[in-house]
Amino acid sequence: MGKTLNIYTDGGSRGNPGPSAIGIYICSEDGTKIAALKKRLGVTTNNIAEYQAVLHAFDFLDKQPTTASFMVFYLDSLLVASQLSGLYKIKNPKLKEIRGQIAKYENKFRDQNINIKYQHILRKFNKKADALVNEALDYK
Repeated sequence: MGKTLNIYTDGGSRGNPGPSAIGIYICSEDGTKIAALKKRLGVTTNNIAEYQAVLHAFDFLDKQPTTASFMVFYLDSLLVASQLSGLYKIKNPKLKEIRGQIAKYENKFRDQNINIKYQHILRKFNKKADALVNEALDYK
C-alpha cells in the first residue's frame, strides 16, 4: 500500500440557508498535519457547504506536490459521502454542478495513479474540520 493522504472536510451553515463556512484538515497517514484550512462562504445551504469543502480541498491539493497514491476524504455527512461515492443520486442542480467540478479533479488525480475514496465518519471523529468551520463562522 502506498502513501495515503487523509483529508477531513466539513461544511456548515447556521440556518439552512444561512451564513456558511468550510473546514479542511489534511494529514499524512501517520497523523502529521499537512494543512488546516477554513473559509467563509457567505449565505448558502449546509449541503452546498459540505460539497464546497471537498472542492476546496481538491483545489488546494492540486497546487501541492504529492507522492501520495491514496486520498481518503472523511466526511461526517452520510448523504454527501454517499453521493460522492456514487451510491446516491444527486438531484439538486447546484450540487450537480459542484460534483462536476470535483469530478475533474478526481480524473486529474486518477490520471496520476492516485486512488480516491470517500468515507463517512461520525461527527466526533471529524472534530478538527468541524472546529475550523466554527472558527471561520465565529471570526468577525
